[in-house]
Amino acid sequence: MKITFLGTGTSQGIPVINSKHPVCLSNDKRDKRLRVSILVEWDNYTYVVDCGPDFRYQMLRANVCAINGVLFTHEHSDHTAGLDDLRPYSFQMGGVPIYAQQRVLVNLSKRFDYIFIDENKYPGAPSVQQNVLENNPFLLGNIKVTPVEVNHGKLKIFGYRFKDMAYLTDVKSIDAVEKEKLKNLNVLIINAIRYKPHDSHLNLEEALTLIDELKPKKTYLTHISHHLGFHSEVERTLPENVFLAYDELVIEVN
Repeated sequence: MKITFLGTGTSQGIPVINSKHPVCLSNDKRDKRLRVSILVEWDNYTYVVDCGPDFRYQMLRANVCAINGVLFTHEHSDHTAGLDDLRPYSFQMGGVPIYAQQRVLVNLSKRFDYIFIDENKYPGAPSVQQNVLENNPFLLGNIKVTPVEVNHGKLKIFGYRFKDMAYLTDVKSIDAVEKEKLKNLNVLIINAIRYKPHDSHLNLEEALTLIDELKPKKTYLTHISHHLGFHSEVERTLPENVFLAYDELVIEVN
């Protein structure tokens, strides 16, 4: 299984517009972060987790010629605002399969009503095939995917476990029953927004504490803000087998 980090930034990305913060002015490519998303590939299957406002550029940059569908973690715009840019894939394959909680699909159908309507639809609009997810494993291609319900502040959102890799973003806390789904991971991908505590995201200290509890073989940190600091400096401070992800990083997961 191959994982490509399409974006590793927060809702504003890095650099932040009009910011003079040193990280926003960095020349290190690893400090340039689009909105958070990953590409998951195995056998002949290609899925995207979240399509935010940078989706079009992310697909062009990674040269993704075809996808089998999109999984959504939740409805916030930095994870969903690129929905209209599914058009080329929709024209190629018909309705693009999308997977999300019912609440998320309802939200998207209001914000992107022209995509979800059946009658008098504009011919240039993309089409989607809605797949409602509950907190139960489901078949995706030829593998089982397990939703992991996490707390993004007060909002219940989904992370996903693909075989022995789990992708969790926008986490603040995880209930004990959901942590059971995260045992024996080869790779954990999880958010760590900054050093200072945040009301709806793990900070670095909280993320490292959770990693120590779950004990995956390797962990990659994502959903990173400029307030965490320079990539080259932060990574030197991390424990063994914990790494700072960056845009266009590709990893192989057994």
